[in-house]
Amino acid sequence: MSARTAVVLFTRDLRVHDHPALATACAAFDRVVPLYVLDPTLADRSPNRTRFLHQSLAELREALRRRGGDLVVRRGDPVAETIRLAREVGAEGVGLSADVSRYARRRERRLRAECDRHRLFLRLFPGLTIAEPGALRPGGGDHYRVFSPYHRAWAAADRRAELAAPRRVTLPDGVSPGRLPALPKGESPGAAVGGESVGQRRLTRWLPTLDRYDDIHDDMAGDETSRLSPYLRFGCLSPLAVANRAGGTEGPFVRQLCWRDFYYQVTAAFPDISTSAYRRGATEGWRYDADALAAWTEGRTGMPIVDAGMRQMRAEGWMHNRARLITAGYLTKVLGLDWRPGVAVFFRWLLDGDVANNSGNWQWVAGTGNDSRPYRSLNPVRQAERYDPDGGYVRRWVPELASVAGKAVHQPWRLPDDVRRKLDYPPPLEVPGADPAWMR
Repeated sequence: MSARTAVVLFTRDLRVHDHPALATACAAFDRVVPLYVLDPTLADRSPNRTRFLHQSLAELREALRRRGGDLVVRRGDPVAETIRLAREVGAEGVGLSADVSRYARRRERRLRAECDRHRLFLRLFPGLTIAEPGALRPGGGDHYRVFSPYHRAWAAADRRAELAAPRRVTLPDGVSPGRLPALPKGESPGAAVGGESVGQRRLTRWLPTLDRYDDIHDDMAGDETSRLSPYLRFGCLSPLAVANRAGGTEGPFVRQLCWRDFYYQVTAAFPDISTSAYRRGATEGWRYDADALAAWTEGRTGMPIVDAGMRQMRAEGWMHNRARLITAGYLTKVLGLDWRPGVAVFFRWLLDGDVANNSGNWQWVAGTGNDSRPYRSLNPVRQAERYDPDGGYVRRWVPELASVAGKAVHQPWRLPDDVRRKLDYPPPLEVPGADPAWMR
Protein backbone atom coordinates (compact mmCIF):
# COMPACT_ATOMS: atom_id res chain seq x y z
CA MET A 1 0.00 0.00 0.00
CA SER A 2 1.47 3.37 -1.06
CA ALA A 3 2.17 6.09 1.48
CA ARG A 4 -0.55 8.70 1.85
CA THR A 5 0.44 12.37 1.56
CA ALA A 6 -1.19 15.71 2.44
CA VAL A 7 -0.16 19.34 2.13
CA VAL A 8 -0.71 21.76 5.02
CA LEU A 9 -0.80 25.35 3.82
CA PHE A 10 0.35 27.76 6.53
CA THR A 11 -0.95 31.33 6.45
CA ARG A 12 -1.42 33.17 9.78
CA ASP A 13 -0.76 30.13 11.96
CA LEU A 14 3.03 30.02 12.20
CA ARG A 15 3.46 27.49 14.99
CA VAL A 16 3.59 23.76 15.67
CA HIS A 17 1.78 23.69 19.03
CA ASP A 18 -2.03 23.51 18.93
CA HIS A 19 -2.15 23.62 15.15
CA PRO A 20 -5.24 21.56 14.22
CA ALA A 21 -4.46 21.31 10.50
CA LEU A 22 -0.88 20.14 11.10
CA ALA A 23 -1.74 17.81 14.00
CA THR A 24 -4.59 16.16 12.09
CA ALA A 25 -2.52 15.71 8.95
CA CYS A 26 0.39 14.17 10.86
CA ALA A 27 -1.99 11.75 12.61
CA ALA A 28 -3.86 10.71 9.47
CA PHE A 29 -1.17 10.67 6.76
CA ASP A 30 2.19 9.01 6.30
CA ARG A 31 3.78 12.08 4.77
CA VAL A 32 2.99 15.74 5.36
CA VAL A 33 4.27 18.74 3.42
CA PRO A 34 4.13 21.98 5.47
CA LEU A 35 3.97 24.81 2.92
CA TYR A 36 4.20 28.59 3.08
CA VAL A 37 3.76 30.65 -0.07
CA LEU A 38 5.24 34.15 -0.17
CA ASP A 39 2.46 35.99 -1.93
CA PRO A 40 3.58 39.13 -3.85
CA THR A 41 0.04 40.50 -3.47
CA LEU A 42 0.67 40.89 0.27
CA ALA A 43 4.30 42.02 0.03
CA ASP A 44 5.53 45.45 1.15
CA ARG A 45 2.34 46.50 2.92
CA SER A 46 4.22 46.89 6.19
CA PRO A 47 8.01 46.57 6.50
CA ASN A 48 7.53 45.92 10.22
CA ARG A 49 5.17 42.99 9.68
CA THR A 50 7.28 41.64 6.82
CA ARG A 51 10.29 41.42 9.12
CA PHE A 52 8.23 39.80 11.88
CA LEU A 53 6.79 37.33 9.36
CA HIS A 54 10.20 36.30 8.05
CA GLN A 55 11.55 35.86 11.58
CA SER A 56 8.54 33.67 12.38
CA LEU A 57 9.02 31.59 9.22
CA ALA A 58 12.67 30.95 10.09
CA GLU A 59 11.70 29.70 13.54
CA LEU A 60 8.85 27.59 12.16
CA ARG A 61 11.28 25.92 9.77
CA GLU A 62 13.61 25.06 12.64
CA ALA A 63 10.75 23.65 14.71
CA LEU A 64 9.66 21.43 11.81
CA ARG A 65 13.23 20.30 11.14
CA ARG A 66 13.61 19.23 14.76
CA ARG A 67 10.66 16.92 14.08
CA GLY A 68 12.18 15.45 10.96
CA GLY A 69 10.33 17.64 8.48
CA ASP A 70 10.82 21.07 6.96
CA LEU A 71 8.94 24.16 5.89
CA VAL A 72 8.60 24.20 2.12
CA VAL A 73 8.74 27.78 0.87
CA ARG A 74 7.45 28.90 -2.51
CA ARG A 75 6.87 32.30 -4.10
CA GLY A 76 3.88 33.32 -6.20
CA ASP A 77 0.14 32.82 -6.21
CA PRO A 78 -0.69 30.69 -3.14
CA VAL A 79 -3.40 28.71 -4.94
CA ALA A 80 -1.28 27.88 -7.99
CA GLU A 81 1.77 27.01 -5.88
CA THR A 82 -0.25 24.82 -3.51
CA ILE A 83 -1.82 22.84 -6.36
CA ARG A 84 1.53 22.53 -8.12
CA LEU A 85 3.21 21.11 -5.01
CA ALA A 86 0.29 18.81 -4.19
CA ARG A 87 0.47 17.26 -7.65
CA GLU A 88 4.26 17.03 -7.49
CA VAL A 89 4.20 14.97 -4.27
CA GLY A 90 1.07 12.97 -5.12
CA ALA A 91 -0.96 14.46 -2.26
CA GLU A 92 -4.55 13.48 -1.66
CA GLY A 93 -5.51 16.90 -0.41
CA VAL A 94 -4.77 20.14 1.41
CA GLY A 95 -5.38 21.31 4.97
CA LEU A 96 -5.74 25.00 5.82
CA SER A 97 -6.68 27.13 8.84
CA ALA A 98 -9.89 29.04 8.12
CA ASP A 99 -9.63 32.84 8.03
CA VAL A 100 -12.19 35.62 7.69
CA SER A 101 -10.82 38.53 5.65
CA ARG A 102 -12.08 39.20 2.15
CA TYR A 103 -8.69 38.22 0.75
CA ALA A 104 -8.58 34.98 2.76
CA ARG A 105 -12.11 34.00 1.77
CA ARG A 106 -11.33 34.62 -1.91
CA ARG A 107 -8.17 32.51 -1.59
CA GLU A 108 -10.23 29.74 0.00
CA ARG A 109 -12.83 29.79 -2.79
CA ARG A 110 -10.17 29.69 -5.49
CA LEU A 111 -8.31 26.92 -3.73
CA ARG A 112 -11.45 24.85 -3.32
CA ALA A 113 -12.29 25.22 -7.01
CA GLU A 114 -8.78 24.15 -8.04
CA CYS A 115 -8.77 21.24 -5.60
CA ASP A 116 -12.09 20.07 -7.04
CA ARG A 117 -10.69 20.37 -10.55
CA HIS A 118 -7.63 18.29 -9.69
CA ARG A 119 -9.58 15.80 -7.54
CA LEU A 120 -7.95 16.88 -4.30
CA PHE A 121 -9.86 17.37 -1.07
CA LEU A 122 -9.66 20.65 0.84
CA ARG A 123 -10.34 20.70 4.56
CA LEU A 124 -10.56 23.84 6.67
CA PHE A 125 -9.55 23.78 10.32
CA PRO A 126 -10.00 26.06 13.36
CA GLY A 127 -7.04 27.66 15.08
CA LEU A 128 -7.00 31.39 14.42
CA THR A 129 -9.58 32.10 17.11
CA ILE A 130 -10.91 30.43 20.25
CA ALA A 131 -14.51 30.18 19.07
CA GLU A 132 -14.87 29.65 15.34
CA PRO A 133 -16.46 32.62 13.56
CA GLY A 134 -20.07 31.70 12.88
CA ALA A 135 -20.21 29.01 15.56
CA LEU A 136 -22.06 31.32 17.95
CA ARG A 137 -25.18 32.96 16.56
CA PRO A 138 -27.94 34.98 18.21
CA GLY A 139 -31.54 34.02 17.68
CA GLY A 140 -32.68 35.39 14.35
CA GLY A 141 -29.26 36.65 13.24
CA ASP A 142 -26.14 35.47 11.45
CA HIS A 143 -23.69 37.07 13.92
CA TYR A 144 -23.54 39.06 17.15
CA ARG A 145 -23.53 42.83 16.67
CA VAL A 146 -23.12 43.69 20.36
CA PHE A 147 -20.24 42.44 22.47
CA SER A 148 -21.91 41.70 25.84
CA PRO A 149 -24.33 38.98 24.63
CA TYR A 150 -21.53 37.54 22.49
CA HIS A 151 -19.27 37.39 25.53
CA ARG A 152 -21.91 35.51 27.53
CA ALA A 153 -22.38 32.96 24.74
CA TRP A 154 -18.62 32.72 24.21
CA ALA A 155 -17.88 32.08 27.89
CA ALA A 156 -20.54 29.34 28.08
CA ALA A 157 -19.62 27.56 24.83
CA ASP A 158 -17.75 24.27 24.68
CA ARG A 159 -14.21 24.47 23.36
CA ARG A 160 -12.12 22.11 21.30
CA ALA A 161 -9.24 20.32 22.98
CA GLU A 162 -5.82 21.95 22.85
CA LEU A 163 -3.49 19.85 20.68
CA ALA A 164 0.14 18.97 21.29
CA ALA A 165 2.75 19.62 18.63
CA PRO A 166 3.33 16.56 16.42
CA ARG A 167 6.30 14.49 17.50
CA ARG A 168 7.33 13.78 13.96
CA VAL A 169 6.74 15.34 10.55
CA THR A 170 7.75 13.20 7.57
CA LEU A 171 8.27 14.78 4.17
CA PRO A 172 8.07 12.88 0.88
CA ASP A 173 11.44 12.14 -0.68
CA GLY A 174 12.88 14.62 -3.11
CA VAL A 175 10.96 17.74 -2.12
CA SER A 176 13.02 20.91 -2.42
CA PRO A 177 12.30 23.02 0.67
CA GLY A 178 13.20 26.29 -1.02
CA ARG A 179 15.04 29.20 0.50
CA LEU A 180 13.71 31.52 3.14
CA PRO A 181 13.75 35.17 2.13
CA ALA A 182 16.53 37.39 3.38
CA LEU A 183 15.57 39.15 6.57
CA PRO A 184 14.38 42.63 5.60
CA LYS A 185 14.86 45.81 7.55
CA GLY A 186 11.76 47.00 9.37
CA GLU A 187 10.90 50.66 9.93
CA SER A 188 10.62 50.51 13.73
CA PRO A 189 13.96 50.02 15.54
CA GLY A 190 12.28 48.76 18.72
CA ALA A 191 9.99 46.21 17.06
CA ALA A 192 9.52 42.84 18.75
CA VAL A 193 11.09 39.71 17.26
CA GLY A 194 8.78 37.16 15.66
CA GLY A 195 8.56 33.43 16.32
CA GLU A 196 6.69 30.84 18.36
CA SER A 197 9.34 30.36 21.04
CA VAL A 198 9.71 34.13 21.49
CA GLY A 199 5.96 34.40 21.99
CA GLN A 200 5.93 31.49 24.41
CA ARG A 201 8.70 33.05 26.49
CA ARG A 202 6.92 36.39 26.53
CA LEU A 203 3.71 34.70 27.70
CA THR A 204 5.53 32.79 30.44
CA ARG A 205 7.26 35.93 31.71
CA TRP A 206 4.05 37.94 31.70
CA LEU A 207 1.65 35.44 33.31
CA PRO A 208 2.73 36.20 36.93
CA THR A 209 1.18 39.67 36.48
CA LEU A 210 -2.17 38.25 35.33
CA ASP A 211 -3.88 38.75 38.72
CA ARG A 212 -3.08 42.46 38.49
CA TYR A 213 -4.21 42.85 34.87
CA ASP A 214 -7.32 44.85 35.70
CA ASP A 215 -5.17 47.37 37.58
CA ILE A 216 -2.22 47.58 35.19
CA HIS A 217 -3.54 47.26 31.65
CA ASP A 218 -4.49 50.95 31.44
CA ASP A 219 -1.34 52.24 33.15
CA MET A 220 0.33 53.78 30.12
CA ALA A 221 3.64 54.64 31.77
CA GLY A 222 3.81 51.30 33.58
CA ASP A 223 3.81 49.39 30.29
CA GLU A 224 2.85 46.05 31.86
CA THR A 225 0.43 44.75 29.23
CA SER A 226 1.18 41.37 27.69
CA ARG A 227 2.29 42.60 24.25
CA LEU A 228 1.18 39.25 22.87
CA SER A 229 -0.93 40.71 20.08
CA PRO A 230 1.68 40.36 17.28
CA TYR A 231 2.16 36.69 18.18
CA LEU A 232 -1.60 36.13 18.07
CA ARG A 233 -1.90 38.03 14.79
CA PHE A 234 0.64 35.76 13.06
CA GLY A 235 -0.48 32.65 14.91
CA CYS A 236 2.88 32.19 16.61
CA LEU A 237 0.71 31.59 19.66
CA SER A 238 -2.57 29.70 19.73
CA PRO A 239 -5.29 31.94 21.20
CA LEU A 240 -6.87 28.84 22.77
CA ALA A 241 -3.59 27.90 24.44
CA VAL A 242 -3.15 31.46 25.71
CA ALA A 243 -6.68 31.46 27.14
CA ASN A 244 -6.09 28.09 28.80
CA ARG A 245 -2.91 29.33 30.46
CA ALA A 246 -4.68 32.52 31.51
CA GLY A 247 -7.51 30.77 33.33
CA GLY A 248 -9.99 29.61 30.73
CA THR A 249 -13.08 31.80 30.29
CA GLU A 250 -13.03 34.33 33.12
CA GLY A 251 -11.06 37.44 33.93
CA PRO A 252 -10.35 40.79 32.25
CA PHE A 253 -7.44 39.50 30.15
CA VAL A 254 -9.45 36.60 28.75
CA ARG A 255 -12.21 39.09 28.04
CA GLN A 256 -9.77 40.83 25.67
CA LEU A 257 -9.29 37.53 23.84
CA CYS A 258 -13.07 37.38 23.53
CA TRP A 259 -13.08 40.86 21.97
CA ARG A 260 -10.63 39.49 19.40
CA ASP A 261 -12.99 36.62 18.57
CA PHE A 262 -15.91 39.05 18.48
CA TYR A 263 -14.38 41.11 15.68
CA TYR A 264 -13.47 37.97 13.74
CA GLN A 265 -17.11 36.89 13.67
CA VAL A 266 -18.13 40.44 12.71
CA THR A 267 -15.63 40.44 9.84
CA ALA A 268 -16.76 37.03 8.66
CA ALA A 269 -20.26 38.49 8.26
CA PHE A 270 -19.12 41.94 7.06
CA PRO A 271 -15.91 41.58 5.01
CA ASP A 272 -15.94 45.27 4.00
CA ILE A 273 -15.06 46.27 7.56
CA SER A 274 -11.88 48.10 6.48
CA THR A 275 -13.60 50.28 3.91
CA SER A 276 -17.33 50.67 4.67
CA ALA A 277 -19.27 51.77 7.74
CA TYR A 278 -20.59 48.74 9.57
CA ARG A 279 -23.47 50.51 11.30
CA ARG A 280 -26.44 51.19 9.07
CA GLY A 281 -27.21 54.87 8.88
CA ALA A 282 -23.88 55.94 10.37
CA THR A 283 -23.16 59.64 9.87
CA GLU A 284 -19.92 60.16 7.96
CA GLY A 285 -19.56 63.87 7.46
CA TRP A 286 -15.78 63.80 7.58
CA ARG A 287 -13.58 66.68 6.55
CA TYR A 288 -10.30 66.18 4.67
CA ASP A 289 -7.11 67.94 5.69
CA ALA A 290 -3.85 66.46 4.39
CA ASP A 291 -1.68 68.60 6.68
CA ALA A 292 -3.62 67.59 9.80
CA LEU A 293 -3.47 63.91 8.79
CA ALA A 294 0.29 64.18 8.26
CA ALA A 295 0.77 65.87 11.64
CA TRP A 296 -1.24 63.13 13.33
CA THR A 297 0.68 60.39 11.51
CA GLU A 298 4.05 61.86 12.47
CA GLY A 299 3.17 62.63 16.08
CA ARG A 300 3.32 66.42 15.89
CA THR A 301 -0.28 67.48 16.55
CA GLY A 302 0.59 69.53 19.64
CA MET A 303 -1.58 67.19 21.73
CA PRO A 304 1.06 65.41 23.87
CA ILE A 305 -0.79 62.16 24.64
CA VAL A 306 -1.67 61.74 20.96
CA ASP A 307 1.86 62.50 19.78
CA ALA A 308 3.28 60.09 22.36
CA GLY A 309 1.11 57.25 21.10
CA MET A 310 1.91 57.85 17.45
CA ARG A 311 5.62 58.09 18.15
CA GLN A 312 5.56 54.88 20.16
CA MET A 313 3.94 53.13 17.21
CA ARG A 314 6.59 54.37 14.81
CA ALA A 315 9.41 53.42 17.19
CA GLU A 316 8.15 49.98 18.27
CA GLY A 317 5.58 48.83 15.71
CA TRP A 318 3.21 48.62 18.66
CA MET A 319 1.08 51.04 20.66
CA HIS A 320 -0.47 50.81 24.11
CA ASN A 321 -4.15 49.94 23.74
CA ARG A 322 -5.33 53.02 25.65
CA ALA A 323 -3.19 55.17 23.38
CA ARG A 324 -4.83 53.52 20.36
CA LEU A 325 -8.25 54.59 21.60
CA ILE A 326 -7.02 58.12 22.31
CA THR A 327 -5.19 58.62 19.00
CA ALA A 328 -8.06 57.20 16.96
CA GLY A 329 -10.59 59.28 18.88
CA TYR A 330 -8.52 62.42 18.34
CA LEU A 331 -8.35 61.85 14.59
CA THR A 332 -12.06 61.19 14.17
CA LYS A 333 -13.87 63.02 16.95
CA VAL A 334 -11.55 66.03 17.49
CA LEU A 335 -10.00 66.63 14.06
CA GLY A 336 -13.10 65.28 12.34
CA LEU A 337 -11.07 63.28 9.81
CA ASP A 338 -12.13 60.04 8.13
CA TRP A 339 -11.26 56.85 10.00
CA ARG A 340 -10.13 55.00 6.85
CA PRO A 341 -6.76 56.79 6.49
CA GLY A 342 -6.25 56.08 10.19
CA VAL A 343 -6.83 52.39 9.54
CA ALA A 344 -4.22 52.54 6.76
CA VAL A 345 -1.61 54.25 8.96
CA PHE A 346 -2.06 51.67 11.69
CA PHE A 347 -1.87 48.87 9.11
CA ARG A 348 1.47 50.17 7.90
CA TRP A 349 3.16 50.39 11.28
CA LEU A 350 1.59 47.87 13.66
CA LEU A 351 3.03 44.38 13.98
CA ASP A 352 -0.40 43.20 15.10
CA GLY A 353 -2.30 45.03 12.36
CA ASP A 354 -5.00 42.74 10.98
CA VAL A 355 -8.27 43.31 9.17
CA ALA A 356 -10.69 42.22 11.90
CA ASN A 357 -9.33 43.89 15.01
CA ASN A 358 -7.64 46.95 13.56
CA SER A 359 -10.65 47.92 11.46
CA GLY A 360 -13.22 46.80 14.02
CA ASN A 361 -11.69 48.92 16.77
CA TRP A 362 -11.32 51.92 14.48
CA GLN A 363 -14.98 51.73 13.55
CA TRP A 364 -15.92 51.43 17.23
CA VAL A 365 -14.03 54.63 18.04
CA ALA A 366 -15.30 56.47 14.95
CA GLY A 367 -18.92 55.67 15.81
CA THR A 368 -19.53 53.69 12.63
CA GLY A 369 -19.08 50.21 14.10
CA ASN A 370 -20.20 47.94 16.94
CA ASP A 371 -20.88 50.55 19.60
CA SER A 372 -24.25 51.16 21.20
CA ARG A 373 -23.10 54.75 21.92
CA PRO A 374 -21.73 55.85 18.55
CA TYR A 375 -21.51 59.54 19.49
CA ARG A 376 -19.26 59.02 22.50
CA SER A 377 -16.04 61.01 22.46
CA LEU A 378 -12.82 60.52 24.39
CA ASN A 379 -11.47 63.78 25.77
CA PRO A 380 -7.71 63.39 25.17
CA VAL A 381 -6.66 65.60 28.07
CA ARG A 382 -8.90 63.83 30.58
CA GLN A 383 -7.77 60.48 29.23
CA ALA A 384 -4.14 61.51 29.62
CA GLU A 385 -4.64 62.77 33.16
CA ARG A 386 -6.43 59.58 34.15
CA TYR A 387 -4.19 56.96 32.51
CA ASP A 388 -0.86 58.82 32.54
CA PRO A 389 -1.33 60.85 35.74
CA ASP A 390 2.36 61.66 36.26
CA GLY A 391 3.08 62.21 32.58
CA GLY A 392 5.69 59.45 32.38
CA TYR A 393 4.33 58.02 29.12
CA VAL A 394 4.30 61.42 27.42
CA ARG A 395 7.78 62.37 28.59
CA ARG A 396 9.13 59.01 27.38
CA TRP A 397 7.90 59.47 23.82
CA VAL A 398 7.83 63.28 23.49
CA PRO A 399 11.28 64.29 24.76
CA GLU A 400 10.59 67.98 23.98
CA LEU A 401 8.40 67.93 27.08
CA ALA A 402 10.80 66.02 29.35
CA SER A 403 11.42 69.09 31.49
CA VAL A 404 7.72 69.75 32.17
CA ALA A 405 6.72 68.46 35.59
CA GLY A 406 3.55 66.62 36.58
CA LYS A 407 0.21 66.95 34.81
CA ALA A 408 1.29 70.18 33.12
CA VAL A 409 2.91 67.98 30.49
CA HIS A 410 -0.56 67.17 29.15
CA GLN A 411 -1.48 70.82 28.48
CA PRO A 412 1.75 72.62 27.55
CA TRP A 413 -0.21 75.39 25.77
CA ARG A 414 -1.25 76.63 29.23
CA LEU A 415 2.33 77.21 30.36
CA PRO A 416 3.75 80.75 30.46
CA ASP A 417 4.69 82.02 27.00
CA ASP A 418 8.43 82.16 27.71
CA VAL A 419 8.44 78.57 28.99
CA ARG A 420 6.36 77.30 26.09
CA ARG A 421 8.64 78.89 23.50
CA LYS A 422 11.65 77.06 24.93
CA LEU A 423 9.97 73.66 24.55
CA ASP A 424 10.17 73.58 20.76
CA TYR A 425 6.79 71.87 20.76
CA PRO A 426 3.91 72.98 18.50
CA PRO A 427 0.55 74.31 19.71
CA PRO A 428 -2.47 72.05 19.16
CA LEU A 429 -3.82 71.85 15.63
CA GLU A 430 -6.61 74.28 14.89
CA VAL A 431 -9.89 72.71 13.81
CA PRO A 432 -12.15 74.99 11.74
CA GLY A 433 -15.42 75.67 13.55
CA ALA A 434 -14.40 73.71 16.66
CA ASP A 435 -14.46 75.09 20.19
CA PRO A 436 -12.68 72.52 22.34
CA ALA A 437 -13.59 73.66 25.84
CA TRP A 438 -11.09 71.26 27.38
CA MET A 439 -8.22 73.34 25.90
CA ARG A 440 -9.21 76.59 27.59
